[in-house]
Amino acid sequence: MKIPKEIINGFFIFIGIALFFLLLEVLNLSHLFYLRLLNVLFLFYGVNRTLKMNLAEGKNSFVPNAISAMITCFTGVTISIIALLIYSYAKGGDAYVKTLSQAFMFGGEPSVMTYTLCLFFEGSASCIIVTLLLMLYWNNKYKAD
Repeated sequence: MKIPKEIINGFFIFIGIALFFLLLEVLNLSHLFYLRLLNVLFLFYGVNRTLKMNLAEGKNSFVPNAISAMITCFTGVTISIIALLIYSYAKGGDAYVKTLSQAFMFGGEPSVMTYTLCLFFEGSASCIIVTLLLMLYWNNKYKAD
């Protein structure tokens, strides 16, 4: 069984995000919230890779490629959120999330589930934005529907 390119590229997104955040943790830079915003670069990489692969295969219809891009992005974000959930519980659960939320945009004292749910919605918005931007970039490569 061949694994779809959307899943493979979504996994590349996850690997990039995971290594980036682990590097921030090791270098003790995880408190700098603006560095966390760079994870969108991994979304761009994975989605762009999927769109290039689709074009190389001769798939040049706009809507199917947009769906393929969204699946890639949501796969990467979903796997990353699940990994964060596991990592958070391994590092102490709610106590660990409280240290994260001090440097992030949360008010109060979020639980692990609240934190991951909010990040999932943020990641979903990022998926939509990244997909739209890359579809606009690649727009002249697709035939009109």
